[in-house]
Amino acid sequence: MSVWKKIKIKLDELCLESTLKGGQSFRWKQSGDNEWSCALNNKLITLKQDCSYVYYRVYKLEEELEENEENNREFLIDYFNLSICLSDLYKEWSFRDENFRKQGERFKGIRIMRQDPWENLICFICSSNNNINRISSMIEKLCHKYGTFVGRIGKNDYYDFPAPSKLSKPSVELELRELGFGYRAKFIQKTAWIIENERPKKWLESLRNKSYYEAKNSLCELMGVGYKVADCVCLMSLDQPSAVPIDTHVWQIAQRDYKFNTKKYKTINKTLYETIGDYYRNLWGEYAGWAQGVLFTSDLSIFKNRAKIEKNLPKLIDQEKTNYDKISKNNKL
Repeated sequence: MSVWKKIKIKLDELCLESTLKGGQSFRWKQSGDNEWSCALNNKLITLKQDCSYVYYRVYKLEEELEENEENNREFLIDYFNLSICLSDLYKEWSFRDENFRKQGERFKGIRIMRQDPWENLICFICSSNNNINRISSMIEKLCHKYGTFVGRIGKNDYYDFPAPSKLSKPSVELELRELGFGYRAKFIQKTAWIIENERPKKWLESLRNKSYYEAKNSLCELMGVGYKVADCVCLMSLDQPSAVPIDTHVWQIAQRDYKFNTKKYKTINKTLYETIGDYYRNLWGEYAGWAQGVLFTSDLSIFKNRAKIEKNLPKLIDQEKTNYDKISKNNKL
């Protein structure tokens, strides 16, 4: 059994509950009280936290003879963008925006993750006319059928995300339709084929070295990728913190909380999309996409009982810290 390791990070710098359930990633499962698990990079990772630390446990595949602990730690620091001071950003956004100040006080620790761009791309192609629960269900089916089995915790099996080569075959479209993907099945198969056959290796990762608009326009050349999907990938995978994904939810926030006059628009067209994005970039600055992520998450129905969660969290994390101290003593960490 792998032992728990820890990374020093305060709750207001990273809240796992809000970050992992906020519509950025769709494969983390709650595997216990205050515990989250996911298969990433052929490893099964479990996370939990208290007020001062994030604890992680990495389960190795049987064929791995040796675990590089420093690599696991560096991976998680990169995955959660922990080199960026979130509390400083919250202060800046609160100074610029009274509405953010109100929401930010209640929803601390929501940060944008730095995910694998291929996984992120396919997940957000699935997000069209969809909700978080259904997207999560679709991605689980996708991984179960095409991904590699990594491990099991309790009754849950965990599969890694399939590579483009696994989804590029012509038969994949029909198979995904049978799994309930609808019109998105064609987009996934065609995009996988383009990346596998028409783009150089590591093409998606190379977009991290492009400007925001270059990366965004390159993504829009793919099947099923419009401005919103491209902005999600730019923000959550390609190091473009000023990217602001605009969907109907964000549009409603703009109208309700920022008195954004959009009455002449019946749908979100290109002009409206860019206008709202530019408004937020002018309001919040370089990390506008991160600020938007906080407001988006705070408005989700699953967090309507936030006050109850915050009331119970101190007791839970104190108990977790006591448990961790016992484990640490036994394992001489």
